Amino acid sequence: MTAQHSTPGTPIRVLLADDQPLLRMGFRLILEGEADLEIAGEASTGEEAVRLAADLRPDVVLMDVRMPHGDGIEATRRITASGSGARIIILTTFDLDEYAFSGLQAGASAFLLKDVAPEELVHAVRIVASGDAVVAPRVTQRLLETYVRSLPPAHTATAVPDRRLAELTPREREVLEAIAGGLSNAELAALFFLSEATIKTHVRRILTKLDLRDRVQAVVYAYENGIVVPGPAH
Repeated sequence: MTAQHSTPGTPIRVLLADDQPLLRMGFRLILEGEADLEIAGEASTGEEAVRLAADLRPDVVLMDVRMPHGDGIEATRRITASGSGARIIILTTFDLDEYAFSGLQAGASAFLLKDVAPEELVHAVRIVASGDAVVAPRVTQRLLETYVRSLPPAHTATAVPDRRLAELTPREREVLEAIAGGLSNAELAALFFLSEATIKTHVRRILTKLDLRDRVQAVVYAYENGIVVPGPAH
């Protein structure tokens, strides 16, 4: 699935979905202060978020986990299933929120803490809109490892490999493992002694062959298929 990216020179359009008006206002003030970002609309329920995502076609949705009339996870699942190109960032209060991984499984591209610094929020929206990187990769990795450790063994290393994995070249398999480790494009380029353009090509081919939306979905896939296993719990 391909996201509808903003064309050069046009602002990244953001839909705010949160049942707290003060939080929405705060995010609006931060994002509208940037020339390349604009607020497409606001939703206070999961149901409204789904409807506005279809009507307004935003590039990015900031999605609260807990909302009335359809929570953020269900709204994320419905928006993704609709074929929308919107990238979804799950907003959560705790960095190991039990719902955050469900959000990633439902099709979210990343998650952020609600008390994120303004500059980090702006950076996250831009990165997710570009589709080139995972927001807070180390935190995302910790979240995934916590989730995977809770699964029965049959769900991890002993699982039957997905047949699509056979379509990956050895180098693509290596890149997928590195992505699952939370490496950015620049870090991947340094690791494999390749240009960032070549890395982007590898990543794009991996996503296409495995039918994945973006890099964070690739991380989820790698853990669920036993390509990488979680480290020891701390």
